[in-house]
Amino acid sequence: MPLSKPTTKQRLAIDRQKMLEQDPLLRNANFDEVNLGLAEKAALLEAERCLQCKDPKCIAGCPVLVNIPRFIDLLWQGDLAGAAQSLLSDNALPAVTGRVCPQETQCEIECIRGHKGLPVAVGYLERYVGDWAGGHAGQLPLQVGAPTGRKAAVVGSGPGGLTAAGELVRRGHQVTVFEALHKPGGVLVYGIPEFRLPKKIVRAEVARLEEAGVKIVCNTVIGRTYTLQELRQQFDAVFIANGAGLPVFMNVPGENLKGVYSANEYLTRVNLMAAYQFPRSDTPVLKGKRIATIGGGNVAMDAARTGKRLGAATSMIVYRRTRKEMPARAEEIHHAEQEGIQFEFLVAPLEVLGDDKKWVSGLKCIRMKLGEPDASGRARPVPVPGSEFVILCDTVVVAVGTRANPLLTATCPELKLNKYGNIIVDDNGMTSLPGVFAGGDIVRGAATVILAMGDGKRAARAMDDYLRGPAVGPLARVI
Repeated sequence: MPLSKPTTKQRLAIDRQKMLEQDPLLRNANFDEVNLGLAEKAALLEAERCLQCKDPKCIAGCPVLVNIPRFIDLLWQGDLAGAAQSLLSDNALPAVTGRVCPQETQCEIECIRGHKGLPVAVGYLERYVGDWAGGHAGQLPLQVGAPTGRKAAVVGSGPGGLTAAGELVRRGHQVTVFEALHKPGGVLVYGIPEFRLPKKIVRAEVARLEEAGVKIVCNTVIGRTYTLQELRQQFDAVFIANGAGLPVFMNVPGENLKGVYSANEYLTRVNLMAAYQFPRSDTPVLKGKRIATIGGGNVAMDAARTGKRLGAATSMIVYRRTRKEMPARAEEIHHAEQEGIQFEFLVAPLEVLGDDKKWVSGLKCIRMKLGEPDASGRARPVPVPGSEFVILCDTVVVAVGTRANPLLTATCPELKLNKYGNIIVDDNGMTSLPGVFAGGDIVRGAATVILAMGDGKRAARAMDDYLRGPAVGPLARVI
């Protein structure tokens, strides 16, 4: 018997449900997941909060255009299989995005329910349904279209690449994904810590794609193992999603001292190579007692929280603006504060100090004040003369951004780039080379998982049109 629909008044009377979490004083010493998910009762109550708007703004707020009201309504009805199928038809990685997507600035900020109280916890519900789907994968195989005989290559197995691969195999194309590292997942496995995104979830999502016919080839660097031209001669179309993994440093004296890491290296050692288990794992990492992480984004939060879990007595964030201007998710900042991470706001590094053996011994800094807005729209930090001081530390992690890695693009001068080295694409994700598409951080610069997924989904649709067109053939595959 179908459930009777609650009235709007009844829906508005339900409080937003809270996510269960590990205790901060326990979790800051382990790598287990912080958020523990919603219980069934809480998930159904949260689903009931959705007003099922006639003109749902939340869908447009989602970069992959998930039909949010539809999957939430199916969940509320108790049809978890239907909710999962609905969600998976729009989003290839719901258990991932339910954990790391900044819903508060995307779908949830558009939620009409939020005009009178808190918005529907879309991310919590996405995670709940995504996790159910992961536990019932046998009931939800990826539906594959009739074979087209066309072959597509995907460069990079991060969120953009995996999304594109799923969309392409769903349309009947043969898909091969090339990954530079020894495990697939891209930033999902090397950049995001276990306590935010357990690796078993990424493995399950990859396995689902492989079961549908996607071939994944690891330890293959396009630009070194194969050039783009060689790849293009073997495949009818290519999607480049190799990210922007080249670290940016501060260009201050002392950055070459022992004990200075880029956030990329630091997190890759710990996340992908299990350095926190050394010597049981082969990869070591410095376990500093006083760690200073430079930056204010999610990567900086991840690094500082990782340092604390590795045993640091003091792990701090050094940021040149205030808390208000930090680009990190509010949840990540809140969790960092709960875990004892210290924050030095309105502070900019001037020099990394070292001892006579070239090991880091401190960070010379200067106080800042906020001036007029810069190109990003945020207030520009201005040094305060005479305010220099030293932060004692033995490890420095630089998390001030990344840029495009030129390994691929340097071997293909015909590929048009912007001044930052990012690939230029049209509205469909097509590059300057016919049949070659690109998306994610290699196009945008460092951005979010969900934006890369949106690029992968959009480009896959355009690639499908291209692959079914009359221009595809041996001549079209030659650059």
